[in-house]
Amino acid sequence: MAIPTPTNEPVLDHAPGSKERAALVEELARTSEDQIEIPIVAGGTEIRSGELLEVTMPHRHAHVLATAHAAKAEHVALAVGAAMKAAPAWARTTLEERAAIFLRAAELLTTSWRARIDAACMLGQSKTIHQSEIDAVCELADFWRFNIAFLDKLRADQPISPKGQWNRLELRPLEGFVYAVTPFNFLSIAGNLPTAPILCGNVVLWKPATTSLFGAYKLLELLRQAGLPDGVLNLVPGHGAEQSKVVLESEHLAGIHFTGSTPTFTSLWKGVAANLERYRTFPRLVGETGGKDFIVAHPSADGAELATAIVRGGFEYQGQKCSAASRIYVPRSLWKEVRDRVVEDLVEIRYGDVTDFNVFGGAVIDRRAFEKIGSYVELAEKTAKIVHGGERDGSVGWLIQPTLVEVDDPKHRLMQEEIFGPVVT
Repeated sequence: MAIPTPTNEPVLDHAPGSKERAALVEELARTSEDQIEIPIVAGGTEIRSGELLEVTMPHRHAHVLATAHAAKAEHVALAVGAAMKAAPAWARTTLEERAAIFLRAAELLTTSWRARIDAACMLGQSKTIHQSEIDAVCELADFWRFNIAFLDKLRADQPISPKGQWNRLELRPLEGFVYAVTPFNFLSIAGNLPTAPILCGNVVLWKPATTSLFGAYKLLELLRQAGLPDGVLNLVPGHGAEQSKVVLESEHLAGIHFTGSTPTFTSLWKGVAANLERYRTFPRLVGETGGKDFIVAHPSADGAELATAIVRGGFEYQGQKCSAASRIYVPRSLWKEVRDRVVEDLVEIRYGDVTDFNVFGGAVIDRRAFEKIGSYVELAEKTAKIVHGGERDGSVGWLIQPTLVEVDDPKHRLMQEEIFGPVVT
């Protein structure tokens, strides 16, 4: 059976007067009005622990989008049991059967669920419509469609068989469950990390970042509508340390799929090492952690193009990407022109409520991020030169305006430490 050839999902621009903008505006209003409850999901059972976490809008932090039930140790154990119960039947499914579910999910995501997921990402993670559209809809749909094609290619890559022999490679799921720990900043990653192992026949425990729980739960609802069986994907919201202890001590742990901070992944890796004798197999660990991305400009660089790269690379989604251009190395011969062009652009853009389609960006994700990034702005005020920005206002939303800093020392802390915010040095 031939697997459909994937194509990239077109990005909708949500232009004024378009059907997609009208649908989104309506969905934003509906989503803002309805506060939902997010349970623990173990198999087909929804569990309410009673220990509630509030999920708020970063740009309007008094507005509660959802209350989520935090999974305690006993709930994580139930989720492990549900996953292991579902594992044998799911492992017996064919790639074609699994692919059909994810192709259906991608179709739902890009049609009837599109405005719903865009609205959830915008309100829950403070993304502009463009940032949400390219992430939560288009990139995630591409993940689901292209992953199928990539897995089909892996399946077709068979060893050579000499005359009189038949060498055959069969792809099998891991013997146990995968623990998927996903970040706040990309809903596409939150949707891909648990589902890529599922497509390969594995069962998963999913722990999304609390600050992205609203959109993550919407994705789980979408996947269930697409036909994903109970127990294959189990949602365990809550406190990572308490949950991870149960996961790391389970004999059935077979893999960890992670995106997040380096200290957290280090802790998980150490936990696996400390529990190796418990496991039935050696767990596979796949992780992506933080970074300090940069731009290095040659003296021949075009000043206008470099300025655009700095503004877009450094300040889209408030710099909350490990790919954000947070440090720039510019020749002195270019710096004045580039600096003036960047400031000229920054004067014209602003961060604010993302339901205002005229803003360039929204708020940083939560109070903790606001305070951490603010401490770096304070450091810049004391030890460097703030060329533009630095304004901070946490009264309504966690807003830090785009900040451009100039330093002479390439080993300055602002040039070496990951800030994860709208500060470019």
